[in-house]
Amino acid sequence: MKNLLLQNISKHITLTSQEEELVLNAFESDSFKAKTVVIKPGDEAHFTYFVLKGILRSYTIDDNGAIHILSFAVPGWWVADMYSYLTEKPAILYIDVMEDCEVLILQRSHAERLFNEVPKLERFFRILTENNLISNQQRILDKMSLTAEERYEKFLKKHTDIINCLPQKNIASYIGVTPEFFSKMKSNLLRKK
Repeated sequence: MKNLLLQNISKHITLTSQEEELVLNAFESDSFKAKTVVIKPGDEAHFTYFVLKGILRSYTIDDNGAIHILSFAVPGWWVADMYSYLTEKPAILYIDVMEDCEVLILQRSHAERLFNEVPKLERFFRILTENNLISNQQRILDKMSLTAEERYEKFLKKHTDIINCLPQKNIASYIGVTPEFFSKMKSNLLRKK
């Protein structure tokens, strides 16, 4: 399973076998059952997860109790409360397990050590951060300029591998609509086809 991590890294940089060993030794393995909240606001979350199996989601809850999903993480993806990870302040997000999962955990302090031991890893994480920034910027622009139907279509294209694993209310939250609106919208889309 750790090969998935090395495959993910090899998309952007090439490691020697010695460097691969250093990387693998820096991570801890863990597994969680579905519905486990692994991070909540106020936690010290100075680490990032690399998903080997299962699905996690990151989200916030507003004052009215509505959930606003920021991301889903499936095998081969990373998830973290980046605010806590980068600032070393308490978390502001929830991260929970939607489907039993296995993860690799990288503590920020271990990442810093790795950057000294394997400097090209800084490039790898810079690329991940840039890709995340681009994705979040596009999502904000989509929210401002696309209809809910168009956002749903983009979601379907991006997440074809997990669409059937997600409850409809989570998809609704991710695209920024209520479950009721989503249900009506989906019915209208089906009628059009």
